[in-house]
Amino acid sequence: MTIREDVGAFLASHADEGYRAFQAKLIPNIDAATIVGVRTPELRKFAKGLARREDAGEFLAALPHGTFEENQLHSFVIAQERDFDKLVGEIERFLPFVDNWATCDQLSCRGLAANPDAALAKARSWLESDHEYTVRFAIGVLMELFLDERFRLEFFAWVIGVSRPEYYVNMMRAWYFAEALAKQPAAAEAVIASGALDAWTHNKAIQKAVESRRISPEQKDRLRAMKR
Repeated sequence: MTIREDVGAFLASHADEGYRAFQAKLIPNIDAATIVGVRTPELRKFAKGLARREDAGEFLAALPHGTFEENQLHSFVIAQERDFDKLVGEIERFLPFVDNWATCDQLSCRGLAANPDAALAKARSWLESDHEYTVRFAIGVLMELFLDERFRLEFFAWVIGVSRPEYYVNMMRAWYFAEALAKQPAAAEAVIASGALDAWTHNKAIQKAVESRRISPEQKDRLRAMKR
């Protein structure tokens, strides 16, 4: 069988109607008919085999995919690429076809850490995209790779400067600042205190931070007092 036939057979044999219904509720912005209902651990395991196949490129080139699970497999396959330039190329080819938060967030950016300077430049360019989930992915890269020892205060300005109406972009902005409140508490709390964020993202970041066990009780009290 071809790789695409193998993928189809795998999905059909691992479909779970109950899980499909559960996934459809979590990802309401995509057509429920495109969800097969295959659990993530099974997809990850299958993707490892796909990535080793000589014809893996045939599957990666078959865009757009017809199902949510094929998009998930695509994310898991390209995450195994160890060559930085090839990884960036595959990410950029795939991002325009990402149509939901789950696939976006499963697209691992860890391999980009192999070349932090180039990864940062790419993240900056992706923030300027017209595509909702490319912007969400860019913020995710800043959150995963540039909130610890590589952090620079200007990154906050980049995320603050994202002005878009989409729920899933602004939820990621809130998640970013909630993480920043744990990893860069003084600098992030100063941003919250300044009121630089729009009210919705401001309050959602506080909500997510207050729910975190990494935030001290004293900091939580200060953040609650800053709600708008």
